[in-house]
Order: sequence, then structure tokens, then C-alpha cells
Amino acid sequence: MLRIANCSGFYGDRLSAAREMVEGGPIDVLTGDWLAELTMLILARGKTRYARTFLTQMEQVLGTCLDRGIKVVSNAGGLDPAACAEAVHDLALQLGLSISVGAAVDPIEGRGRLARRTVRVAHVTGDDLMGRLPGELVNMDTGETLDAPPLTANAYLGGRPIAAALSAGADVVVTGRCTDAALVTGPGIWRHGWGPGDLDALAGSVVTGHVIECGCQATGGNYAFFEEVPDLARCGFPIAELHADGSSVITKHPGTGGLVSVGTVTAQLLYEIGTPRYLGPDVTARFDTVTLTQEGPDRVRISGVRGEPPPDTLKVAVNCFGGFRNTMTLVLTGLDIPAKARAAEEAIWSRVPKDAFDQVHVESTPLDGDTALLRITVFDADQKTAGRRFSSAVVETGLASYPGFYGLTPPGDASPYGIYWPVLVPANAVEPVITLDGRPIPLPPAPTTPAGAAAPPTATTHGTTPTGTAAPTTTPPARPYGETAEARLGAIVGARSGDKGGNANLGVWPRDPEAYPWLADHLTAERIHELLPETRGLRVERFELPNLAALNFVIHGLLGRGVAASPLLDAQAKALGERLRAAVTSIPVELLPDTPRYFAK
Repeated sequence: MLRIANCSGFYGDRLSAAREMVEGGPIDVLTGDWLAELTMLILARGKTRYARTFLTQMEQVLGTCLDRGIKVVSNAGGLDPAACAEAVHDLALQLGLSISVGAAVDPIEGRGRLARRTVRVAHVTGDDLMGRLPGELVNMDTGETLDAPPLTANAYLGGRPIAAALSAGADVVVTGRCTDAALVTGPGIWRHGWGPGDLDALAGSVVTGHVIECGCQATGGNYAFFEEVPDLARCGFPIAELHADGSSVITKHPGTGGLVSVGTVTAQLLYEIGTPRYLGPDVTARFDTVTLTQEGPDRVRISGVRGEPPPDTLKVAVNCFGGFRNTMTLVLTGLDIPAKARAAEEAIWSRVPKDAFDQVHVESTPLDGDTALLRITVFDADQKTAGRRFSSAVVETGLASYPGFYGLTPPGDASPYGIYWPVLVPANAVEPVITLDGRPIPLPPAPTTPAGAAAPPTATTHGTTPTGTAAPTTTPPARPYGETAEARLGAIVGARSGDKGGNANLGVWPRDPEAYPWLADHLTAERIHELLPETRGLRVERFELPNLAALNFVIHGLLGRGVAASPLLDAQAKALGERLRAAVTSIPVELLPDTPRYFAK
């Protein structure tokens, strides 16, 4: 069994987490995820092209990790893994760190002494495809062809290079862009010796990696039923006990806050996924085969995961410059809010024509019954057009607009924004490179995809017809129910949502698994359009995960050109699930709790 701990779910996570995980109890591998899709663009615009906060955490724990034989694996290398690895090596020298490797004979005194070696740091490159991209960059989600020069282009590597680095003796491994799950799959391959044909074990490690890569989201963070989570303010980070067959137990250090339950693990499994066939460089993991079992307090076993061959392509995250944008936010209060919003827009566009901009996005967000926010965002290739020409025009309406006018944003200049563009390239066109202490490490040949790999399953949709082969489902039919009541969906279901490039995903599951047949029957793709007005006009796919008693929806195009370009107040769709839970629908009375706050007024 390999104990793999996480200490970072994003660039900006808790700086004390590495120390908490190393000092809180026994672990074998310390991992951390620093790279979201947006992070690569942020690093491209910064002076340092790797995650400097990784060094802050390493300064706190590197000595202890070396003393205890704890391996460190992280994608904090960002756009420059070599520089990150060098910085770790320099840090070890500054701290005076070295490792005991056994006894030696002192040549002068002729007696035994302790031999030592320096910290061994490996880095993985080869993900950076700038200058090696195909002629046409076709968006894998929309089919469009990119007509702007890329700023970054990084393929998602798998766990094999990490495993090779660990097998060669690395104490610390830093990578560039790899899949989030690779931080667990790589150590699993290293410890358990999995080969390309061990598809089920590899798939189990991918599912495990997906659970712990977002840190505290597996231990009660951002959980729909957060009031059930003890000591949430001091939520502990997750640990995966990974076994040789690919099964695992998700837990956390004793004495830490938070909760590890079937519910919290289900929530994280549903985060930022699409089809139940989860494609990766090492294996295709079948999320519709995952079994979760509560083994004890704060211990959830993941088992039964089936794997299929990986695709013959790799996903590449391309970022490019999109232009300039500017946002002004006004507050609407009191009576006649829709009419006030119209009056505000009319006043603004009378001073600066709406068609003067390449794109305009207007969003009205209700705060309560008598208050709303009006966010107006303009996009343009010209910084001056999107800059003070727009924001000053909004301010000029201050005494000639709707009653109660006030804004939340001062007039300012436009800022640049980026566009995320996912593409596919042949897997054999990407060659990972492993370097340990300045020397290359050989990587075994990449596995080939056997013929006849299964096609992705078809979703039920609203708005278009998808392609593919349907996955088998065992969702039982809903039994007849009696009286219904108008109530908020969150009375009986939890939800977790997030961004997938320009799309959003929305996972939903009932608190009581016995309610799943009703939920699967009631919550169709069409009903998502009814309950979430912002999704109307967009294609919604629905996938069933009866093994988890859950549904997953993918809302295509909700986030436009990705997080960096999204003008939405909720630019990463993090609150989409909570908005669904607040929506009112007809629910059988026998499924509802006796809690007045859930019922429609």
C-alpha cells in the first residue's frame, strides 16, 4: 500500500498544507497540483514561469521528507520545469540538506563514517509544443480553427515519465503540464510495477488521483451539505492509500477538520468531468464502474474501476491573446429592476454606441428580491476602444440614469484577456523527456492502443444530437410516487460544478440513493434548461452514473472561450450547482425533509 498525500489543489492554495501533511502522520509520497488551464496563461505573462509557492512549501518540509524517505511529486514546474527543478536543488543547498546512503570508510582515519549524497531532483519536459504544432489548430469542443498565434501550447502527459524518474532514484519530481491524475498514477506505476496492460489498476489510480488532486474538495470543502462537515475552517487535506490492484482508500490525518464520506468523495468524482469514459494518456477510466464504500469514520474505499486502452491522441491546452476587455458593474435596487436595467443600458449606449465594440456581454444577477447587479463587459481588439472610452461613458450617466444609481467599479482602462483552445495531437508525436540531476533518463516505449477500443458513450441531450455508442446503464425505472410539492431541488440533492474549457459540468446526486430513480427520471437535459435560464439555447448533454447514484451534465459553450475570456460573474461555473439546488421544481412529498426553508414561497 502506498500512502499518497495532496498538499495543493491550485496555485494559491494553503501554504501550510505541505507541513501539515508531512507532520500529521505517515505518508510515502507528497503530491501537489498547481496547474489549472488558466494558470498556464498566468505563468506565460509572469516573470517566473513556474509556481514559486511550491518552493515556499518545500522550504518547510524538504528536510523532513528526505529524512523520512517521502517522495515529492508536483506539476509546479509550469512552463519551465527545468528552472523549477534547479530552484529546488538550490534550496536544498541553502538548507544544507543531504541524504545518508550507508556506511563508508574514512580514507584518513581508517574508520567507518556515514556516506551522504545530495538531493536528487528530476524534471519532466516534452509537454511544451510551441513550434511543433500542426498547421491547423482545430478546437476539440467546437470544431473551429484558431486564427491567432498561440502564447502557450502544452500537451497533457501521463504518469509514466514520473514513474521513470522515481525509479531512477529521484527524491523530488517536478513536471510541466501533465494530467492531474498523473501525480498519483506515476507513483503507483513506480511502486506497484504496473505495465501498459494493467488497465484496471491504472484506471483505479486515475480515479484516485481525480479525487485527491483538488485538495480539500475531497474532505468536505465546497461540499453541498457543508453544515454536516465538522471544523470546516481547519479542513484537512486528503490522503489516498493506493493498493496494488488499483483500489484505494481516501482518508485524512486524524485530528484535522473536514469529512471523508461517500458524499464528499462522490462530489469530487463529479467535478469537471464529461463522458463516463475519462480519457487519459495512460488509460481510459470508466467512471461508470466506480464503487464507493464507507469503511469507517473518514475512510472511503474506491474499488471496481475498469480500464480501457488510452486514446491514440493527447489533449493540448493552447492559450492565445484574445484582445482587451473592460467591465463595469452597477447596482439596481428597489422597484422595477428590469426597467432600471433597460434605462441604464439606454443611457450608456447613447454615449458610446454598442456596435463600436467587437463584442458586448450584459449580465443581470439578482442578489435578493429587491437588489440585482448589472454587469456590462465590452471586448475589442483595440485597448483604447474597450478602455476609458467605455468606462467613462458609464460614469457620465451617474446623474442621468435610473433612480438609486451607484456602481461597484471605478472607471478604468481595459485589460488583456486570453483564449483557451483545446486541441488534439497524435500521442506518438509527443515525446516526454526526463532529466535527473542534469542527465537524461530513458523512458520505456509508449504503449500502443489495441484495436477495437470502445467509443465514447452517447449522452441524452437537449439542443443537438451527439454521436457515439451508448454505454450500458442499470438505472432502475422510477416507481410511482403520490403527492408532490413545489420545493427547492437542494432539499434532496447535492451538486458540484466547474469549468471544462468553454463548457461547464454539473454533477448531481441525491442524499438518499433510494431517490436516484426519481432524479434520473425527472432531471432531464430539457429540465436543466427550465431550471437554469442561463443554459437556454445551449447544448446540454446528460450522462448517467447509476453506480454513484449520480447524473452529470455538460453545458456546452456556457463559458465562451474559457475562463480567461469569460465575462460571467461566475466565470468558472463554480456556483452553477448551487443555483440548480436553489431552483424550485415538483418533488414527491415522501422524498422531502420536513424543513420549511426548502419549500417554495
